[in-house]
Amino acid sequence: MERWPALELASTVRHDGDGGVVDDLASVEGVTRWVEAQAESLSGQVRIRELSVDEALRSEVVALRQAVRALFARAVSPAPPSPADARRLMPVEEALAYLNSVAARESVVPQLDWPSDGTPAVRLVSAEGDPAVRLLAALARAAIDFLSGPHRDRLRACSAPRCVRYFVKSHGRQEWCKPSCGNRARAARHYQRQRQATDGGPAAS
Repeated sequence: MERWPALELASTVRHDGDGGVVDDLASVEGVTRWVEAQAESLSGQVRIRELSVDEALRSEVVALRQAVRALFARAVSPAPPSPADARRLMPVEEALAYLNSVAARESVVPQLDWPSDGTPAVRLVSAEGDPAVRLLAALARAAIDFLSGPHRDRLRACSAPRCVRYFVKSHGRQEWCKPSCGNRARAARHYQRQRQATDGGPAAS
């Protein structure tokens, strides 16, 4: 299953399965766990083992998530955004400026490789020594790549009751981020139809 770092970052705000919302980045320990879980997708960009998460870095990752979720809300418009953000979205221009400024923190330079028995190739090499800066810039670039790429048009906010996730639509009729959300949404619709039928029935004598 394909994973996108930008979507993974946005999904750190999620339904807790019991009617509430969980923030996986609410503590330094939570950010540390989340970053370690992204090691594969950030491989070659961030030296995870050298990274030490503190409160300042946690705050910056959370701010970057706010910007990403604001731009996700713009991407799914005119459909409604995730209910977790509906009343407190970062303004779009502020989100764009923040995302671009974070991406620009890391200096990346091209380097030419030309093996004696092969074809010349260019790779991008970071000139940044601070792993925290590299983490933030890598996440910002991942969001820029996602929002400027083909997956943006398939981005949706899950419409299931109480769900706050965004997801990439994988087939034409998909409305929910996962099967359990679909089951919950269908149950809610069934309950609503039953309630309407009862309310609209003849009054009891």
